[in-house]
Amino acid sequence: MNLFIERLTSIPVNKQPVEIVERKGKGHPDTLCDRAAEELSINLSRYYLEKFGRVLHHNVDKCILAGGSSDVSFGGGKVTKPIYLLLVGRATSEVGGAPVPIAELAVDGTKNWLREAFRFLDVDKDIEIDYRIRPGSIDLVAAFEKELEVPLANDTSIGVSFAPLTETERLVREVEVYLNSKEVKKAHPYIGEDIKVMGVRIGDEIRLTVAVAFISHLIPSLKDYMEIKSRVSSIILEYSGSIVSKKVSVDVNTADVMEKGAVYITVTGTSAESGDDGQVGRGNRVGGLITPYRPMTLEATGGKNAISHVGKLYNIAAHNIAGRISSVKGVDEAYCYMVSQIGRPITEPQVVDLMLRTELSEGEVKRITEEVVGYELKGLPFLWKRVIRREFELF
Repeated sequence: MNLFIERLTSIPVNKQPVEIVERKGKGHPDTLCDRAAEELSINLSRYYLEKFGRVLHHNVDKCILAGGSSDVSFGGGKVTKPIYLLLVGRATSEVGGAPVPIAELAVDGTKNWLREAFRFLDVDKDIEIDYRIRPGSIDLVAAFEKELEVPLANDTSIGVSFAPLTETERLVREVEVYLNSKEVKKAHPYIGEDIKVMGVRIGDEIRLTVAVAFISHLIPSLKDYMEIKSRVSSIILEYSGSIVSKKVSVDVNTADVMEKGAVYITVTGTSAESGDDGQVGRGNRVGGLITPYRPMTLEATGGKNAISHVGKLYNIAAHNIAGRISSVKGVDEAYCYMVSQIGRPITEPQVVDLMLRTELSEGEVKRITEEVVGYELKGLPFLWKRVIRREFELF
């Protein structure tokens, strides 16, 4: 394999004077688009497997959300113009004269997971789901359909990842996960699903700016809103103490204009109801974070087929490789870069470039990296099985 290994000599991110990390929660319009595309890919894959014995060609990695309109007030409110969600891509729509129910998989499938994800979104009234799924291009379909033990890459793409997470990265991720947990929602049902966390570390202090789409009909008045907002700040601050040792400050919904009663309340729990739009690929990377102080790729993973689309496979593989190598005693930090070439076997990247912060000997590093990278590459033709079981955090 074309494996290159470098030793990191730069200042680690967690020791740099400033660090910035972001996470868009599960109810954010961009995350909605990522998940809509990915769920459609999973539904297509499962249908193809059940009916035809194999996953057929598809790439449904384009999705856009146009925000709706709502009339929101304390103690109530309603959606006046539905959210519009458009799924776009390519997929095998017919096999031997047997049609594939694209409409059902796209529309009904999206409604099913939305019902589970949102407590207060009426999927029959508050959102309109549309699709434009066409047959794939001849050359890509031909590459996909070749009967090969190892699939051929259907794109020339980059996969990038790093490990381990810094304290700031871990905190940003865990705060959103916690606020959207069943435990917190049961105790504080007025917290909506659209939660965005921005973490800024300056020196040894971390400031979290958190946007929370509160549920309007569960908040009777502005006074109640102010009390709830303060309560949520305290919840975040207390929870942060269990994650990091650094000093943490928390600001919630800083755009509120209290004297005018202009505050962040929603009917459905997502800002998508009132004009905030979304698009695949504008949110979290594999692992669930946006990390401008780390290497990132623009490649979106949601909706890409998990058989041969290296835009998905290589980002997952890079994530696995960095994670496994960084867990080895004596390795403090690992970065992994991979690039494919369209038409070549997915197990044969053009290059795998590793950057490690370690004091291990050259021989130890070579042995560990070759073992880990070799294992992950060998498993790429089977990675799709884990993808459709939703074993990875793709966004």
